Amino acid sequence: MSSEDDAEGIRAALRRLLNPLDVVVITRDRLQDALDDAVRRGRMTRDDATELLGDLLRRARRQTEELLADEADAFPIAGYDELTAAEVIERLRDLEPGELRRVREYERRNANRKTVLSALDAKLD
Repeated sequence: MSSEDDAEGIRAALRRLLNPLDVVVITRDRLQDALDDAVRRGRMTRDDATELLGDLLRRARRQTEELLADEADAFPIAGYDELTAAEVIERLRDLEPGELRRVREYERRNANRKTVLSALDAKLD
């Protein structure tokens, strides 16, 4: 798979999983600065700030891991349903046997194109 295909696959996964209006990017340093400022102003204790930062970072890590796990389970060929049989066959060369089997099962259940299935069977033999 080319880097362009990889990038498109990641963009598609993000569009499925994330609403862009719900995403906010704040660096760890910026969070730390904001909490340090709250401690200086007496709005929270140092212990509370440390606990809050740790909780926020754990949540972010967990959500990132879930997103990456979902992407790992994503279909091996991005935009598969919009591809012609020739385009699908072209992309088969970059796939591992497990991915080829996944594509074969999907193709059988959906478009069931003989040329694609023959190419998959040939790659798997």
